Amino acid sequence: MLNPVTQAFTENLRQLLPVEAFRPVEPRYLEETRGKYHGRAGLVIAPETVEEVSALVIACNEARVPLIPYGGGTGLVSGQLTEEFDAPVVLSLERMRTVREVDPAGGTMVVEAGVILQDVQAAAEAVGMIFPLSLASEGSARIGGCLATNAGGVNVIRYGNTRDLCLGLEAVLPTGEIVRRLSGLRKDNLGYDLRNLLIGSEGTLGVITAASLKLFPQPASRATALIQVASPTEALRLLDLARKHVGDSLSAFELISRQAIEFQIETMPDLRQPFDTVPEWLCLIDLGRSSGGSAEDLLMSLFETAVEAGLTEDGLISQSETQRREFWNLREMIPEANRRIGSISSHDISIPIARIPEFIEAAPNELAKVGDFRINVFGHLGDGNLHYNAYAPAGHMRADFVHLTNTIKRCVHDLTHEFGGSVSAEHGVGRLKVEDQDRYGDPGLLVAMRAIKAALDPNGIMNPGAVLARQGVTQ
Repeated sequence: MLNPVTQAFTENLRQLLPVEAFRPVEPRYLEETRGKYHGRAGLVIAPETVEEVSALVIACNEARVPLIPYGGGTGLVSGQLTEEFDAPVVLSLERMRTVREVDPAGGTMVVEAGVILQDVQAAAEAVGMIFPLSLASEGSARIGGCLATNAGGVNVIRYGNTRDLCLGLEAVLPTGEIVRRLSGLRKDNLGYDLRNLLIGSEGTLGVITAASLKLFPQPASRATALIQVASPTEALRLLDLARKHVGDSLSAFELISRQAIEFQIETMPDLRQPFDTVPEWLCLIDLGRSSGGSAEDLLMSLFETAVEAGLTEDGLISQSETQRREFWNLREMIPEANRRIGSISSHDISIPIARIPEFIEAAPNELAKVGDFRINVFGHLGDGNLHYNAYAPAGHMRADFVHLTNTIKRCVHDLTHEFGGSVSAEHGVGRLKVEDQDRYGDPGLLVAMRAIKAALDPNGIMNPGAVLARQGVTQ
């Protein structure tokens, strides 16, 4: 059994850690961004060094007190909070925010886990490089949380997930040992690859305290286009054409539905819309060229080729950085419009790219067996990640349909599994999808995961209940 924080345990920590490490238990540590779930905490501790993290972890392990790592609090699957325990320790990374080293010649930088993603990007740009991970929450998400969840974002098609952008880690294991592998080597086969084990483990196998990250040259020219298409089938054909036409210059390829724009018009009437008539589907295409002409010219050539191929009849290409940001703002404001409408059930899924049009056509027919809903589907077509969300019909209240939330979720997830997809694309498993993992996950993989958890965290203190059901972990 795990134990709550006690007065004796607290006094012991006060002997081990400086007073600055102790934070008041404020609501921000106990809430997630959508306000649907609320956590608990006996203590909030914000260490400043990896040695302080190690001391805290050792104390929790010896006392069998649950430890919940907390980054920027932007997670959407309740991985950063727990309602199960009366008094766990919340370990906040907010004081570990030093950029330790930037090496443009080697194309690397070393940052502590509490550095906000936007500040990581800024540090790279200050030396003429880029760190390409880009999320809607980049102004508050911390790099440690991005690594712990293997965050995706909009540039996966060119640069990969967070896992692909990390060369090494510093971390504290559940029994307090410190792993220091921050060299930034591209080739290092000395021992097991704990880096890739810890990335995506959502704080269940240890606490990431610092990372060596990959940097890339800044594109000499960047441009973005919004191109109308009649259906996801044409969008997929346009993606294939873009890959062949622009090659490695393609950074992002997003799919936006008519419903997404209509939600913006309904909830954000002052948001400038680029087209007078709302299109059925939009593709947002982003290019970055290092040399060989302008990105705008390359996008224009792609658009003209797409028109000739009968894939589109209308589109816009950014003519300035300001306009480019306006196009991206349209995409990035979709989640906020969704929040204002209020979904009955939201889904972060991935589908084999070639089957996405088929899935988008089939899913409404399956949901119609449950009820009549408005569907907003949007996401990263270039890497197969869709956000497929169901809303109450126009003129109806969300509250009248919340009793169908689990039925809708099961319907979408069953179909996703049938199509060979994943019910957890870029947001992680957290606590909200543990049952989904048991239902849809590979049985052999789950056995291996439980064995790894039991070996590294024999007392089950690290983020208990996240990723794996607790009964599968040695306590």
